[in-house]
Amino acid sequence: MTKSDPGRRRGSRVPARTRIMAWLLLVLIVVLGTVVLLVRQYLHNQATNRVTTSLEQETGEFVRFVAEGNSAAASAQEPAKFFRDYLGDQYPDATEALIGVWRGTDGMRALPQAQNERIVRIAEDRDLLRRITASSRTYGTERTTAGVMRWARVRVLTGGEERAWFVVTRFTAEATAQVDRIVRTLLLVSGVGVALAAVAAWWVAGVILAPVRQVRRTAAEIGERDLTRRIPVEGRDDIAALAEQFNGMLDRLQEAFAAQREFVDDASHELRTPITIVRGNLELLGSDPAEHEEVVRLCTDELDRMGRIVEDLLVLAKVDRPDFVTPERVLVLELISDIDAKVRALGDRRWILEHVADGEVWVDPQRLTQAMVQLAQNAVQHTEQRSEVRLGCSLTQRTLMLWVSDNGPGVAPERMGHIFERFVHDQGRRGGAGLGLSIVRAIAEAHHGSVRVRSENGACFEIEIPLRAPDAPSEEPRS
Repeated sequence: MTKSDPGRRRGSRVPARTRIMAWLLLVLIVVLGTVVLLVRQYLHNQATNRVTTSLEQETGEFVRFVAEGNSAAASAQEPAKFFRDYLGDQYPDATEALIGVWRGTDGMRALPQAQNERIVRIAEDRDLLRRITASSRTYGTERTTAGVMRWARVRVLTGGEERAWFVVTRFTAEATAQVDRIVRTLLLVSGVGVALAAVAAWWVAGVILAPVRQVRRTAAEIGERDLTRRIPVEGRDDIAALAEQFNGMLDRLQEAFAAQREFVDDASHELRTPITIVRGNLELLGSDPAEHEEVVRLCTDELDRMGRIVEDLLVLAKVDRPDFVTPERVLVLELISDIDAKVRALGDRRWILEHVADGEVWVDPQRLTQAMVQLAQNAVQHTEQRSEVRLGCSLTQRTLMLWVSDNGPGVAPERMGHIFERFVHDQGRRGGAGLGLSIVRAIAEAHHGSVRVRSENGACFEIEIPLRAPDAPSEEPRS
């Protein structure tokens, strides 16, 4: 047994436009076919009912004729004279024959009254009359050379030993032919309608699928280097919604590719320097043990710096992930106390917790702690030993404010607008890879907040978090 190829496409190879047209035509053909069959059956029933009504009318007239005083005459007279008297006043239709039939000692005889000579000859067919008069039914159908013939008969009482019958026959070929002509006309009109519907269905399917084809062509033309193409959105139907979803997907892909390229560019840019330093020192390494120790120390420092850069880049690469922050109910007092305990180990500074708020907020404590520790580390890098570093928090009905301030050299005014970008170093504030403040901004924005810096007698970094973030619960925070 051969295994199916999992990569092989399944399904029909017929284009969607052809399938749509085929299904529409199939439904139309089924509907039209059903209508034609129902109309044909209805018309045949109508024709049959008209023939039946005609037979009942003729036999009814004969019965009334007999009942109106002619019964005694029929019994006393010869059948030939009786039928001649009655048929002489009758004018049958072109497809109808009125026949008086009797059987005497000399065999079966018939006296027909008809407008068509061929019908007269058929009416005089002895075998046909014998089958009609011998039937146990008073009506029936026979097939003749002139087509299908329906008949009805009435028994007549005559004198002597003769038996007589009044027979009415009517041929249905003309009525059937008329029905067939109507059905053929319906079929012709239906065929023309199906042809026109095929053209219309092909055009409509093309119009409906045009945006889908545009999506396909756009998807085929899009590459990693060109994600700027978008599908024009017109209307508010399902196709427009598909185009909007596709454009949204392209936006997300473009952002993802941009983030990926930015990550690669940032990593290659920032890692190039330590790699060059390590390689240069290793290439110039001599045999002196003291030199060996110094090169190992320098390479270890550079490798540690590379590790920190990679970790920071990985954090920034996770910014757009939905699980970058996982908010939970947090007591502000516990949050700021934990932060204060952690930052005191960063350096020999005079750490001052100048303001503490009390209340409950909906935030990610791990990420906020990471941001505050990063700001504290930044303050340590830009201040001298035993310098003051202050941190604190405040809580209002709308926002949670966290800050870290120092009395270092501050931030140059021309650098204020770019200090939170990646790999931006402020000339007045030394050290770092230029990624820490980018991480702080990413964490603040992930909480739908912001971060800003003020430079007055040092630097003060503030993180502001709104208490009613779009994805937070509806219940009010307690303060």
